[in-house]
Amino acid sequence: MSVKILLLEDDAALAMGIEYSLKREGYEVTHISTFNEGKEWLQSYDKLKDIVGIFDVMLPDGNGFDLLRLMRDKKVDFPVIFLTAVSDENNIVQGFDIGADDYITKPFHVKELMSRLKAVIRRYRIGEERLAEYTGYEVNISDFQSGNNKIKESINDENNIVKSEKNIFIYKDLTIDTCAAIVYKGVDSDRRIIELTHSEYKLLLLFLNNKDMVLERSLILDKIFDSKGSFVDDNTLSVYIKRLRVKLGEEYEGKPYIKTVRGIGYIMEG
Repeated sequence: MSVKILLLEDDAALAMGIEYSLKREGYEVTHISTFNEGKEWLQSYDKLKDIVGIFDVMLPDGNGFDLLRLMRDKKVDFPVIFLTAVSDENNIVQGFDIGADDYITKPFHVKELMSRLKAVIRRYRIGEERLAEYTGYEVNISDFQSGNNKIKESINDENNIVKSEKNIFIYKDLTIDTCAAIVYKGVDSDRRIIELTHSEYKLLLLFLNNKDMVLERSLILDKIFDSKGSFVDDNTLSVYIKRLRVKLGEEYEGKPYIKTVRGIGYIMEG
């Protein structure tokens, strides 16, 4: 089945060029130009797989952020790439906060859009198989949720991450269930779920599996974004790191979860 693209762009000339390029690459394209057309499209959405949204942010009757919020409210869950002329960090953070998968600043080259689109498709198609690349184990979630005391903790000598035989990772006050892709913060009655995006979750696992090692920015981009970073804005990774830090709580017992190594990258220390 070919990938279907929902293109939301009100600039007719730009939309025509994008649509032409997408069709040349073999994608099926549905073009809409307003927020209201987007709402109408959602009414007929039939949960088909292999859909990717490419949304402009600023629209004549609203914005792409609002349509993505509406999608998530209706449990419509396919990846979305935003296009925008606004490149400030707060705008980017807003997009990622509501579930965006990538963010491209106008003007951009068609090759950049195609590279980002292919990376998003790879990430979603691989899904749990890709997560196994970072974990390599399976876990019975019922064992963890029921507090089964048969779960035994052990130390992974390679990276000093505490984890159980059931693949429940424990790091400081974080508990990560790598089967259900759920991250908990706190213990006992104070435990709560931390809501992470797909990429934030993979970023956390990457740090945990390489704890006490400095990870260069280029390596992180290669692992998380499925590219060498050539088509990734430099501030995209910074935004992901910032959002992950905020969600984890910045520090634990006075020490940051993720420490910046100036000029090189980041490290998650024990």
